[in-house]
Amino acid sequence: MARHDVHAVDAAGRRRRPDPVTGAPPRRPRPRSVVDLTHVLTPDFPAWPGDRPFEIHLVSRFDPAGGEFFANELALHEHTGTHIDAPAHASLGGITVERIDPRDLVVPIAVIDIAARAAQDPDTLLGVRDILTLEREHGALPERCLVALHSGWAARVSTPGAFTNADADGVHHTPGFDPAAVQFLVRERNIVGIGTDTLTVDAGRSADYGAHVGVLGAGKYAVEVLANLDKIPPVGATVVVGAPTHAGGSGGPCRVFALL
Repeated sequence: MARHDVHAVDAAGRRRRPDPVTGAPPRRPRPRSVVDLTHVLTPDFPAWPGDRPFEIHLVSRFDPAGGEFFANELALHEHTGTHIDAPAHASLGGITVERIDPRDLVVPIAVIDIAARAAQDPDTLLGVRDILTLEREHGALPERCLVALHSGWAARVSTPGAFTNADADGVHHTPGFDPAAVQFLVRERNIVGIGTDTLTVDAGRSADYGAHVGVLGAGKYAVEVLANLDKIPPVGATVVVGAPTHAGGSGGPCRVFALL
């Protein structure tokens, strides 16, 4: 019988000891599953009315003989595709994107699912009752978490017009956070920010952008146009928000992952 390696170490170099009761060898930590919460950005990706659409232009092709490398030039609005809103986006004196504490970008994520309701009523709001229901079923919101709204809207991205869901008057009919729920989160719970699978954390029809003002005005951030929220549990996952760091930015496209 092979001897157990009692001197095995973990990824950080710390010695992993045998089980003190059974003497069983130390178990290797299981690798985490990674879920990409980011949409692929294309020139026809839905954008906020009036924002510059995403553009990509070829600069050069790879040519080993001529010393050229493949490169593109990008042109885009900061709030394009899956992106982050820094507090400065809707708060006088709020910090810009490069000043967000990195510790606030790798945090627990709580997902509140209102997709069934949104399928029947595209104007529905995530309210305080939805937050309390999640806590009743899964325990208190994790400390320093990102609270994400899952409305099922991510499935609409590739259907022209369906993501913004505008009526004849140009009013968008999409789910969002009730501003009262945002105030509850920033005052009664310890969160770093909120997220959504829609174009905006506010309801599409909102005229005062109360969810934006509430969360960003409290020094928190928002992540919009998330993907695959249906692939992670209500609680228990960790989110990694790969925010950009251009100086003075109000936000910007980001790569977002969930670690299960």
